[in-house]
Amino acid sequence: MSNNDIIVSLDIGTSKVRAIIGEMNNGTFNIIGVGSADSEGIRKGAIVDIDQTVQSIRNAVDHAERMVGIQITEVYVGISGNHIGLQNSHGVVAVSNEDREIGEEDIERVLKAAEVIAVPPEREIIDVVAKQYVVDGLEGIQDPRGMIGVRLEVEATIVTGGKTPIHNLLRCVEKAGLRIKDLVLLPLGAGQLSLSKDEKVMGSVLVDIGAGSTNVAIFQEGTIVATSTLPIGGEFVTNDIAYGLRTLTDQAEKVKLKYGCAWYDDAAADVVFKVTRIGSNVDKEFNQQDLAAIIEPRVQEIFQLIQAEVKRLGYTELPGGYILTGGTVSMPGVLQVAQSELAASVRIAVPDFIGVRDPGYTSGVGILHNAIRYYRGRSTSVSNSGSSTKKPTNRTKSSSPVAEGEQKQGLIERLKNMFSEFI
Repeated sequence: MSNNDIIVSLDIGTSKVRAIIGEMNNGTFNIIGVGSADSEGIRKGAIVDIDQTVQSIRNAVDHAERMVGIQITEVYVGISGNHIGLQNSHGVVAVSNEDREIGEEDIERVLKAAEVIAVPPEREIIDVVAKQYVVDGLEGIQDPRGMIGVRLEVEATIVTGGKTPIHNLLRCVEKAGLRIKDLVLLPLGAGQLSLSKDEKVMGSVLVDIGAGSTNVAIFQEGTIVATSTLPIGGEFVTNDIAYGLRTLTDQAEKVKLKYGCAWYDDAAADVVFKVTRIGSNVDKEFNQQDLAAIIEPRVQEIFQLIQAEVKRLGYTELPGGYILTGGTVSMPGVLQVAQSELAASVRIAVPDFIGVRDPGYTSGVGILHNAIRYYRGRSTSVSNSGSSTKKPTNRTKSSSPVAEGEQKQGLIERLKNMFSEFI
């Protein structure tokens, strides 16, 4: 396996941290490894304990490394939250090649030109998303590579985020012994993976319902136009079950995953289970209908809040409807509740790759999908490790010929980028 063909995503959620290893092979993409660990130190999508989060990341990465037998050193990291903001921008450059053929360098330069905007000191630019390119006045171009022109423009969306949550996230990943290849906006990656071209053009809502938070993203005219995060999710359902059945939260979570049903009409009275009541050693028996009577009102409320948030963002009727993803939507009955509450077309998006066919993996696979768009096979995200799973220590110049080659290649890339600014 060639290292240049491997890319790794890291999805740090409230309930799970997932490391997903993807392989590019002759133009095709496959998932070859998945590592998952319980998430500690995250509350409602925000990092509240650095050390616990670092340990959760290490556990997920170690799990993925053991599955595939390689050592992960570089990852693409997903980011989301209410601190994320979108801003329109415009960039213009002159085509640099003598034959006026637009190349990769011109596209990088025009995207950098679009980044030249006023950003408050407490915010940072995370990504630049091209909506369309304009070559000598010709609009609507999605990929201008190879075209002939003198003037190249781009209409772009600048993704910004708060410095504090960004730096906390970077700190956790770096303390786990990993290098960050890039930050990827989770709704953007998930949207590129889950939404069809028509859904993105006509207008649709991507809803990612996790354990502690729900990401709402509006897509229109082929790109993301608005995003928001609600501090609600599957944990609220678990807490309701714990209160309703008078049991421990851990046991309520297990009951939810095994017997949970969000649509009361689909719940079965003959499916019974026992839980231990708080303050007692006596188990009490309940059936699935008892559980559904607790779950359904909370799920209804979640979708009511989602609909209200979409209207607050300024969108009422979008032809593409709602596309649901995230771990919570895998519960039976969620789709029926969504269709009833939202009164629109609703479907559940699931990644079409072996080993990750679950809505909970959509964000992690979406990060990889986003990375592939800019993938040029120039850098390595993992190194063969045999049976070792320890993270590499800081290497000196004399550590190995491979390390020297990596440093030399990095220097060449930096020189290229430096000189490209003056072309």
